[in-house]
Amino acid sequence: MTDDNVGLTGADVDWDASAASFDDEPDHGLRDPEVRRAWAARLSSWLPARASDVLDLGCGTGSLSLLAAEQRHRVTGVDASPAMVERARAKLAGRDAVFLVGDAAAPPVGEQRFDVVLVRHVLWALPDPGRALRHWRGLLRPGGRLVLVEGVWGTTHPVGIAAETLTALLAPLAGRIRVERLSEETALWGKEVPDERYAVVAVVE
Repeated sequence: MTDDNVGLTGADVDWDASAASFDDEPDHGLRDPEVRRAWAARLSSWLPARASDVLDLGCGTGSLSLLAAEQRHRVTGVDASPAMVERARAKLAGRDAVFLVGDAAAPPVGEQRFDVVLVRHVLWALPDPGRALRHWRGLLRPGGRLVLVEGVWGTTHPVGIAAETLTALLAPLAGRIRVERLSEETALWGKEVPDERYAVVAVVE
């Protein structure tokens, strides 16, 4: 989500056309070493310490997938945009990673199950977030976790999903839910941000 996209829904954006410039945003491309280190540290705290199977939904160009792979995790990325998936495959060439074109709400992974479902700035744009969360929970192994990075962007016409709304949706699905507020962590965004940004880590039984 960029400042230019405030007021839009995910369906309003041509993600194939956006792929070429997507990594220009500091928190998308993670080209700045400080921003990259900040996301790597957060991801390390959210993901299991042991090597695990991570499903990165709405993976974009694969920046978070790359960080996860560098931390020894096996990554499957899914994005609806073929252009994004092409860039992710190039970014992670030679890594233990697979990228698929598909719907993040119902990823084309068959019977495969994962230790982590990682989703950043996707849930807010889905027509039925609760249904998506129930489906993603079904993709987890026992003891697996949902790692959800979301927020509410804009002040005049805010879009997004508030942390309280998301935790209420997760309450029937997860045994342990932790919310981390991220708005003040300027290193994650490469700038100061005025809006609500947070992560939720929900562990299922």
